Amino acid sequence: MEKHPARVAWQGLRRAVWDADAPPSRPSSPRWPALTPYLGPIGLLAVVGLFAATLASENERGLPAPVTIGFAALTVAPLLALPRRPLLSWRLTVVALCVCTFNAPAGAPWPWNPVLVLGSLLVLAVVAARVDRPVLLWVGLITSVPVLAQVDRDNRIGILALLLTLLVLGDLVRGNRTSRRALATQTALSERETERRAVLEERTRIAREMHDVVAHHMSMIAVQAETAPYRLADVREPARQEFVAIAGAAREALTDMRRLLGVLRNDFTGPETAPKPGLADLGTMVDGARRAGLPVRLEADPPRAAVPAPVGLAAYRIVQEGLANAARHAPGSEVWVTVRADGDALAVRVVNTAGSAPPPTGERGSGHGVVGMRERARALGGTFTAGPLDDGGYAVDARLPYDEESGDA
Repeated sequence: MEKHPARVAWQGLRRAVWDADAPPSRPSSPRWPALTPYLGPIGLLAVVGLFAATLASENERGLPAPVTIGFAALTVAPLLALPRRPLLSWRLTVVALCVCTFNAPAGAPWPWNPVLVLGSLLVLAVVAARVDRPVLLWVGLITSVPVLAQVDRDNRIGILALLLTLLVLGDLVRGNRTSRRALATQTALSERETERRAVLEERTRIAREMHDVVAHHMSMIAVQAETAPYRLADVREPARQEFVAIAGAAREALTDMRRLLGVLRNDFTGPETAPKPGLADLGTMVDGARRAGLPVRLEADPPRAAVPAPVGLAAYRIVQEGLANAARHAPGSEVWVTVRADGDALAVRVVNTAGSAPPPTGERGSGHGVVGMRERARALGGTFTAGPLDDGGYAVDARLPYDEESGDA
């Protein structure tokens, strides 16, 4: 709902002359960090120097010492408040412009000392770059009052033009800063949304693959339960009914899983009929990478117990993505793939050296591969780490737990 112009103007006037300044936005890091420790002493010396210059200028007017000191303090006070309270600094400046005009030299272009004039222009420029337009309009109108009342008629137009130029330039700077801040915020939101979408897509893909793996075992349970009465001799009726119940429960579970998979699939996802890869397929994948020109060494120690299909599938996908990342981001690098049993878990490690050639132009990637590997490890209750090495290479480590006693299931 748009506000009435009169209400907007009133709110702008109230914020300009009465409301407290908004807290300044603190930059994430200083632009010149080496100068940060010296800003305080430099600012103090500048204020002392301006105060002395103002005293010297006011003494030439023949004013009493207390009045001279008061005018000098009123001239310097806006500069002290300017960094954190720009509107308060501007209000003090307006007071100084209205008060510090006694015994001005005859024929001077303005009745104020040079320090007050330059300080007022600085304050006005900073305020114009900090406040929004309704407040800036009142700042310009109120600042023009002492100019119209106390400046010689021949010099008013020039000073008012200078004030207007400062206001316009300050508003342009504020608008540019606001646009860049909004763009940065939108970019951050887009990146978070892209990352969240990548996580959801990877989880959906994992769920589809897990469905295929679990559906195979559920189908075997159903078939074995249905054929058990015919394969076993002297099956009593209660046991026969138990087998029928087991088969029915397995088929109901399959039906529910198919319905869930229908929700997870999108319009572009076709049926997946190919068998899911596992640890036994690592050698074939590594041979394909070698034929593609990627030098890969594979060290795979077979676990004592059979690895469950979901764990084998996750290990295969992690190695697959690790090889793809090495080929994409580090051309000419050497890769070591290690898959071994680690207690009740399967340890997967993919390490590549620094590439001997720069990656292709625009080949930066979106980081979704790392997201996918991490989600696969988390889906099995495992751990995952990935990051650069000191020698310029890159390492991917995953630990995928499983119950050895159920490995043969």
